[in-house]
Amino acid sequence: MISELMIGVRNTFILWVITAIFYPALLLIIGQVAFPYQANGSLITNAQGEIVGSALIGQSFTSERYFWSRPSTINYSQGEDSAPTGISGASNLAPSNPDLITRIQQEKTRLQQAGIEPTADLVYTSGSGLDPHITPEAAQVQVARVAQARSISTEEIQELIVQNTDKRFLGIFGEPGVNVLKLNLALNQK
Repeated sequence: MISELMIGVRNTFILWVITAIFYPALLLIIGQVAFPYQANGSLITNAQGEIVGSALIGQSFTSERYFWSRPSTINYSQGEDSAPTGISGASNLAPSNPDLITRIQQEKTRLQQAGIEPTADLVYTSGSGLDPHITPEAAQVQVARVAQARSISTEEIQELIVQNTDKRFLGIFGEPGVNVLKLNLALNQK
């Protein structure tokens, strides 16, 4: 009986070493060698080489000089009213919830006051609350505002939108999306 117990303990220890040490270490090495950009958070740097964000996590932009992102129920972990870093998720409010209806109406009013025709992704939050993309249509409705604020032509902005639009994955999965952080950094280069 003791020998069977020792075999069980030994096998458990060996399995633990494989699954808790060797396997994660192997994946870490493969990630760092084969996919270093993705494995390190898809970090984006500005012209000075400073990290300004991630291509995977949205940020809030409020200046007229920039394209605006989707609203976030967690405020992208920025500012005083934001949730702590590392939290994501939707508000889980029902479509009939008065708080949700009020928030949507306020967002629509803000967009209309800025001369932007509200689109769904400029009014509604994403499921994760962290989506860095807007649809090409949501970018198009903001072109005139950004062009006027920056005193540049709409054609130059259209070109930047095309350059910063992520295509469908493998050409068939998902929808095209404009990465707002990348687009706004490209605008800063103009």
